[in-house]
Amino acid sequence: MSPAADTAALASTSGAPLAPLVAAQLNFVLSQANLPIRVGQIWSGCRDGRYADRFTLAIPFCLDYVYCNPSPPADPLAGSNGLGFHVSDDSAIAGDFLYNALSPKVAPDVVFGPDDEGFQPLVDFDETGSGEKSCLANWDCRDTGALLSLIKELREFYIEYQKKRAAEVDDARLKFEISTVLSKEGIEVCMVSSNGRPDEVKFAVPLLDLDLAKLVPGCPWKLPQKIHLQAVFPISRSYSSVPSAPRLKLVSTPDLKSFFSVDDVKLPPWLDGMCMAEYLPNLEENLKIQVVEASASIGSRRRFIEALAPTFGRPLEADPVHFVIPLQFPKQQPVLTLESSQHFNAQGLPIMSAPVNDYPWSPRWDPTEMVERIYDFLVDECQTFKKFCSDSIPQQK
Repeated sequence: MSPAADTAALASTSGAPLAPLVAAQLNFVLSQANLPIRVGQIWSGCRDGRYADRFTLAIPFCLDYVYCNPSPPADPLAGSNGLGFHVSDDSAIAGDFLYNALSPKVAPDVVFGPDDEGFQPLVDFDETGSGEKSCLANWDCRDTGALLSLIKELREFYIEYQKKRAAEVDDARLKFEISTVLSKEGIEVCMVSSNGRPDEVKFAVPLLDLDLAKLVPGCPWKLPQKIHLQAVFPISRSYSSVPSAPRLKLVSTPDLKSFFSVDDVKLPPWLDGMCMAEYLPNLEENLKIQVVEASASIGSRRRFIEALAPTFGRPLEADPVHFVIPLQFPKQQPVLTLESSQHFNAQGLPIMSAPVNDYPWSPRWDPTEMVERIYDFLVDECQTFKKFCSDSIPQQK
């Protein structure tokens, strides 16, 4: 979602606008955060209030979203209840950001839900002994970045809180995994509980120390693009000589899929007795090779498209040809589809051929030869397609 779209979405359920100071802070979050933060419901804590002063935010955490969900008090005049957090079945956080429209200069209250009674970030500041204070202690309502600073602070402390919870699990295998991989920069971990199945621990492990934006010249990405390994380990409180393998999945930021699809990556097998510290190096090595190849494919696709114009500028005794160039080009050849401009089906739509990818092809050819070979193939294929179109149309009486 673009910043403009986010700003346009800042409308409350009651129709009242956000208090100006609060709106300025929220707009700053949406335009400046390096995470894809989303806004949910916006509402007022006062009956018939002039301004809205409460809202829901969704913040990425451990490959899910940190959901700050609205939970309005039974009495809307009761005042702020603060920000409540708990880990739900999908490992998301739930709570409210509650300001006071009558006192917009005051920092939002922060109150945590019953499932996260152990999460006390302000206490954690005191225990560090560093002398640092929470950004709430120096709240400046005129600072449009104040809310973003609070979000970052809470998220960082929540990451550490979840790591601590996972480390306390009574499972020797998980204790070993945590002790060997949690030092990796950017790793996140959380407890996942669900009715009807055993508790689990989920790891989100960032892969590849590469600036992916530099591999794609002129890329329009606003946010950093990343690839993570999601590993979900069941918690076992009984001894097992051969623990079950974790559930593994690669997850990438959405914009990256136009450049490199992690769905096409075949993960290495997880061998008996293996741990993540052993698994990650091989995975990262294979993944890096494929990402670099995908980067090279961009140039190959561009040169192929440039070579199409001179050759296909010559008229074919045919109709439009559609090219679908795969991300794995030139290892995988383009898929061709012919479309008739003279024959239509019963719905009045142009007749199209089935996708074609069984023509002569070699990834070692230069772009000009690739295009010439496709052209030669289509000269004959068009005649077959023309007969197919004629046979598809019932004879007019």
